[in-house]
Amino acid sequence: MSRHYFLAFDFGAESGRSILGTLDGGKLSLAETHRFANPNGVMNGVLQWDVLKQWEEIKTGLRKSAMALNGQPLAGIGVDTWGVDFGLLGGDGQLLGNPVCYRDVRTDGVMEKVFAIAARREVFDATGIQFMPFNTLYQLFAAKRSKSSALEAARTLLFMPDLFNYLLTGIARAEFSIATTSQMYDPRQRGWAVPLLKKLGLPIELLPPIVSTGTVLGPLLDSVRKETGAPAAPVIATAGHDTAAAIVAVPAEAGTSWAYLSSGTWSLMGVELPEPRIDDKTFAYDYTNEGGVNGSTRLLKNIMGLWLVQECKREFERQGQSYDYATLTKLAADVKPFASLVKVNDTRFLAPGEMPQKIAAFCRETNQPVPSSPGEIVRCCLDSLSLEYRCTIDGLEDILGKPIDVLHLVGGGTQNELLNQLTADATRKTIIAGPIEATAMGNILVQALAVGAIGSLAEARAIVRASSTLKTYRPAGDVEAAYSRYVAL
Repeated sequence: MSRHYFLAFDFGAESGRSILGTLDGGKLSLAETHRFANPNGVMNGVLQWDVLKQWEEIKTGLRKSAMALNGQPLAGIGVDTWGVDFGLLGGDGQLLGNPVCYRDVRTDGVMEKVFAIAARREVFDATGIQFMPFNTLYQLFAAKRSKSSALEAARTLLFMPDLFNYLLTGIARAEFSIATTSQMYDPRQRGWAVPLLKKLGLPIELLPPIVSTGTVLGPLLDSVRKETGAPAAPVIATAGHDTAAAIVAVPAEAGTSWAYLSSGTWSLMGVELPEPRIDDKTFAYDYTNEGGVNGSTRLLKNIMGLWLVQECKREFERQGQSYDYATLTKLAADVKPFASLVKVNDTRFLAPGEMPQKIAAFCRETNQPVPSSPGEIVRCCLDSLSLEYRCTIDGLEDILGKPIDVLHLVGGGTQNELLNQLTADATRKTIIAGPIEATAMGNILVQALAVGAIGSLAEARAIVRASSTLKTYRPAGDVEAAYSRYVAL
């Protein structure tokens, strides 16, 4: 195998990076060339992403990566981001404003208004997607109800990775995996859910053509190359949704019964299937069918994740208490386990701000001890997450009708060893943790598949195993009493 270089732009909710990947001899090595906070803020009462700043950070990543390449050719460029948010282009191809952040309040109460037109089960049967108030379907419906001037002037809607691909190439397309997260895609018909969207009066003419994951969109624009010094390279519609990218880098071996948990700001737990599962059980459990590489389905559950801890950390800092994540985890390890629990997907925890106070209020309302110290508050978050993982994997086994033997943990959250062990204890599964950089690895490996540098998903996962340090956790503690309490919430 000859040496190939690929550039991944990986945007999470908290931060973004440019990662230069070197694929050589069946191994993939990564070098971070640029890291930045993912800029957002409130303007005129609307929480929105600073897309100009994001674009400048991408160009900085291109400059720094070009310097790191030192004249070596670049085989591909790919972008992955969080899901559901979008930008709107006018008829002249210009962006009509900052994309609104999914945590903005504009979708409060909108799901119920949608269900007054199309019943909840009708929406699920058409899309197979978990009901979350910030899904693109409800964002777009909210914009239409408010008579958004940007929406009225728009000619094209692009999800966040597709928007960055457009700025890199001038080509407007929707990549499969990111399109499927919107609750506007019909996974059985393999296209936009046109009858549902028409019934809701949504502007389907804005939706671009969908391309398969791994489609080569076109060359990097000459204007971008001139500004950044980047070499000529194809821009590839990699797995645009960050979870879809991360699942490519699950180091699973064929023949094993496994599930994945992509752990970060959000936790996403599920299985990889050849076809969607849209039936009574998946509806009752509120699981979601999202797209993956090779047209596969990621049957999964979105879980609030380490956002709870991240927001607690920010609130502690506002109160003059500065801790890094390692210190917060150590403080959590030193307090009584399972003293207090919160229902992690309670909608009160979705919006930013005052997370410790929200946790305290939940505990008071449910007649539990109220955690007060940083260690107690973070321990409450981690204990509750592990028990939600148990609920989720039990539901997956019920849907599939068979046991899951191994749970693969990938992503930045795998660095929290306390949570990893709690997850093993709660789920009663063998846990294999790693790689940490699963999203960037998956982004790059899809690019490598697109240009023929590797030949299959199985080969990609073999490269992950050869290139990563993995750690195994096995159940060691009894959490059944705590689990019963959590279910009762």
